[in-house]
Parts: sequence; C-alpha cells; structure tokens
Amino acid sequence: MKGFNVRFILPGSTKEAAVAGGTDLLSAAMKAGIVISASCGGEGLCGKCKVIIGQKKVLACETIVEHDLEVTIPRESLEIHEKGAAESEEFTKGVVLKRENAYPYFPLVTKVYLKLAAPTADDNVSDLDRICRELGKKVDSLHISTKLANVKFLSETLRDSDFEITVVLGYKEGGFSIIAVEPGDTTGRNYGFAFDIGTTTVVGQLIDLNSREILGTRIAFNKQASYGSDVITRIVFASAPEGLEKSHKAVTSNMNEMIDDLTGACGVNLGDIYAITCAGNMTMMHLLLKIDPSAIRKPPYIPTTTAFPAIHSSEAGIDANPKSLVSFLPGVGTYVGGDIVAGVLACGLFENDGLSLLIDIGTNGEIVLGNRDWMMGAAASAGPAFEGSGLSCGMKAVRGAIQKVDIDAGLNVKCDIIGGSKALGVCGSGYIDLLCQMLKRGIIDKAGKIDMNIKSSRARRGENVNEFVLAFKSETDAGKDIIITEDDIENLKRSKGAIYSAIISLLAKVGKDINEVAKIYIAGGFGNYLNIENAVSIGLLPDVKRGVYEFIGNSSLAGARMSLLSKEAFMVADGIAKSITYIDLSAEPTYMDEYVASLFFPHTNLRRFPSVRS
Repeated sequence: MKGFNVRFILPGSTKEAAVAGGTDLLSAAMKAGIVISASCGGEGLCGKCKVIIGQKKVLACETIVEHDLEVTIPRESLEIHEKGAAESEEFTKGVVLKRENAYPYFPLVTKVYLKLAAPTADDNVSDLDRICRELGKKVDSLHISTKLANVKFLSETLRDSDFEITVVLGYKEGGFSIIAVEPGDTTGRNYGFAFDIGTTTVVGQLIDLNSREILGTRIAFNKQASYGSDVITRIVFASAPEGLEKSHKAVTSNMNEMIDDLTGACGVNLGDIYAITCAGNMTMMHLLLKIDPSAIRKPPYIPTTTAFPAIHSSEAGIDANPKSLVSFLPGVGTYVGGDIVAGVLACGLFENDGLSLLIDIGTNGEIVLGNRDWMMGAAASAGPAFEGSGLSCGMKAVRGAIQKVDIDAGLNVKCDIIGGSKALGVCGSGYIDLLCQMLKRGIIDKAGKIDMNIKSSRARRGENVNEFVLAFKSETDAGKDIIITEDDIENLKRSKGAIYSAIISLLAKVGKDINEVAKIYIAGGFGNYLNIENAVSIGLLPDVKRGVYEFIGNSSLAGARMSLLSKEAFMVADGIAKSITYIDLSAEPTYMDEYVASLFFPHTNLRRFPSVRS
C-alpha cells in the first residue's frame, strides 16, 4: 500500500509521520509522538480530537490519509500542552517519604565483584560452582539459579578476565538468579528505573542503585489516552483487532522515551540498566504486558492475574539491558492494583494501630481502609478530571498550570501559577480552589450552575454552554482565554462525588464512622498543592479535624522505588496485596445512594459538613 507523509503543525513546533494510505489521523499523530485527546477511544463520539486541514475542522479519528497532508492541531485538542511536558520537578515534590529507608537496602538487582582463584588439579570444581562458592561467602542465604545463556560463554569470560568478574544477581520468585556475568569490576555502574504507570500519566525515575540517589524524573501523559480517557474505554479498544498491541506499544513508548531522555541527560549507558519496577492499576499492567483485559469489564469482573511474574525487559519491548529484570508490584482485585499496594507500603498504613485511610486521588480513586490487623480496598471511577484531563483547560501539575485561585468580592481573579510564568491551563488543585471560590462568591450554586446575572464580564455564554473566565487571552500563554464551563463543573462534581461516596460506603461496610479514623493519607501528584479546607468545602474530602490529613505525594512511585531498592520491601508489598480484602462498590446497595447524594456542593446533607455549614 502506498505511503504518505503527514506534517503536523503544533503550537510552537512541527512533527511528521510517514503512514500507509487508509491510516486515520489519530493513529498518524500517535506515530509522530503526538497524543491527541480522544476520550471515546476514537469512536467519533466525544468530538475532542478536532484538527484543522486547510480551513476545515475535522475529527482526527474519522479522517483517513489518502495523500500527503498538512494538519494543524489546536492546543485544546492536545492531551498535554507542549510547554511543560517534561517539567517534572514541581510534580515530584513530596514523593520522598519519611519511610523511604524503612527496609534494609538490598536492590532487586545487585552486582557482586569476585576475584576467583584459578582452577587447579586440587581445586577442580566447575566454573559455575566456583562462582557460586565465592558468592556464598559474600551474600547471605543465597540460593542461586541461572539460565543456559549465561553458562555458554562463561569459560571464555572467566579466562579472558583472569578470573576477575562481576556477577549480576536478580531477585525473582523468592530467590536470586545470575542474570549476567561481566568481565572485571563493574559494580560502580548499576542503575534502575521505577515507574508509576497511571491511566492518565506515566512517571519514571532513574535511580543509582549504589548510592540510592534519584538522578532524574520525567512525567508524561499516557499515550494510551488516544484510545480512551478511562480504563473501560481502553479495555474495549484493546479487545478490537490490533488494539492490544497498539495499547502495549503506546505505554512502552512512554517508558522508552523517559529511559532514553534520562539516561542521555545523566550520562548512563543503557547496558547498565539492570532493574525496573512498575506499579500501576490492574488494567494498565494487563495492557503493558499484552494480557487480554477484556474479562475485567464483564461480570463477574475478574482479571487474568493480580500478580505478575518478573520478566526480562526484552520480553516487553522496554529499552534497557536485554537481561534486565522488570518486576511488578502485585495488585489486590479488579480495580485495586499495584499502585495502591505501593501506596500502602509507602505510607505504612498496614503497620498502624489506629484506623487509617489511604485515598489515591486519580482516575480510579482507589481507597484502602484498615490498620495492622485488617485492610479493605475499593475503587471509584472518578475519571481523570483531577489529573487535569477531559476539561476545557485542564492540564497536569507542571510548569504553567494554575495551581491556586482566589476570587475577591469584586469578582477579580488571582491565580498562582507553577513556575511563575503565564498560565497554560488549570491543574487539579487549581480546580478545587476555583470551585470553592466560585461557591463562596455566589458565581455558582450548589448544583454547579453559573449565575449569569452576576456583574462581571467573566461570566458569559460560550459556544454551547455557560462559562467563567479565569484569565483572558492576553494574560496567558495558552493562545486563548482560560475558562471553566458548566460541563467542566459537572465533570468535577461527579469526580468528587465518586471519591467521597466511596470513602463513606467503605466505612459503612465495616460499621465505622469517619470520625473514628485516626489518619487519612492523601496520595496523588496534585496532593502537593491541595488545599484541605477548599477540598472539604466542595465535598471532595470528609469534614474532620484537619490534623488527621497527611499528604504523601505520588505514593505509587514512592512504593515502586522502595521495592526497587529493597527486596524485603518488595516481599512486604506481596504480603500487603494478600492482606487487603477487595470490595466491589458497584455491588454495595448503599453506594449509589451515597453517590447521588454527593452530587451537590458540598453535599445534600450539610450535617456531614459542619464547618462548611457554619
């Protein structure tokens, strides 16, 4: 089939892709490394993938390439603004926890230098036994295995290096395996990656496994967003022909770009990357490993597996030493995955005497309730709104994002922007502040409707819906006014309602009241900027003593990093996963009633929010 060239014009840059005739523009953009918003998974239903050809606006998912094309992609159609895409410093503040070194340091992959005695007539054990004998002197409780590939050229390696070698040991399935033998002393070069594979974003960290230093962090929107904004849409897409392969390649592309970027920036050789740990929800892990996820969305909603065996990076198409080990934190159930297990590990909830609650505010709104004696986990489909996706001007908490909002009595808006530059959009914490302020100043009512009678030019009728202007075009770097619409407010209202009602329903399941909870851990990237008072005022979080709350940042990434650096932490994570009882909220009769009651600001029952009522 004849190939054509597509040139994409983006805000501030251009990209090109060579594609076969008959390819849709959504797929062509993905090939060029561009993630266009398509929350419906390219079914032509959401209308968010608008692009411009000539003077005509078309949907990328419905436009087929039949000749060379020049396509303009407006900023609002991009899943992430071009500026700030790699600005990860602000986002990752707070992810280093006080429990970072709670477990003995022993990475999942470690290097051991050996200076072996050459064989003699009196010492005539085999080369492999000679290595294992010496390893036993340096590593406690060692049970060694290896593969044929490491034995084939072992004799040559030993003799060429004068019996001075570095053995690379990888921890898997409860024991150590020799995954490589390198000539000479290479122990000074041992690196690994920790990844948080989220529905909306992927975050990666390059870590020196010798010094435990985080050398760099990158964050990007998950490229699977072009196939749907939520896990259900992506499961549907993955069930179609070639859908699973495309979904797999999208997320491995995210990972490989980060690996390439960070190793290049830090001067690290890919051959020295021997360990990778991943934490993510159940659907993301299935898609990453090309495991059919279709049963997850069909009654009785069962994943293929909740525990994933360690593999070599080459098996998954991840760029690292081909012999490197990729390990996965185990999950609990259909919608409570390894990311929440990593969070429990990171915050230490499972060691607390008092009743504790972990709330990971992301696309799935995962929650764990319990203490050292018992734990229960559940998830609510919160959607990606609080991660900055699916909203008119939403973006991740990176440079250019409005993170705090204040509106005075004259309805003048003051915004605090990450990085101090002009605004590009609004992140999750900014939306929470904004909703609180709009309620406080009477701009919206408890149902989220904008009062069009207020005396301000900021309230206006948009293209199809009422909207309120936070910043006018001249004040931004977005090339347009930054607004919030009634549709955005409805989206945010449903997201906050899903999270709050999940919390209350899980407590009701065990006959507990929210005031009995001694500690509430708030996880998620935007928690670094979250204002608790404002979150309570809109009904996102329960109205309890503020000292109960503790922010722990991206606990999924922190738990993945802890597991990478300590085999004991990795083993503890496995125990955590087995100790959490999974609750399917959709089967709980009280959940839907709670959800409907939460679809007001802050709630239909103001007695639950005494500080807001007063």
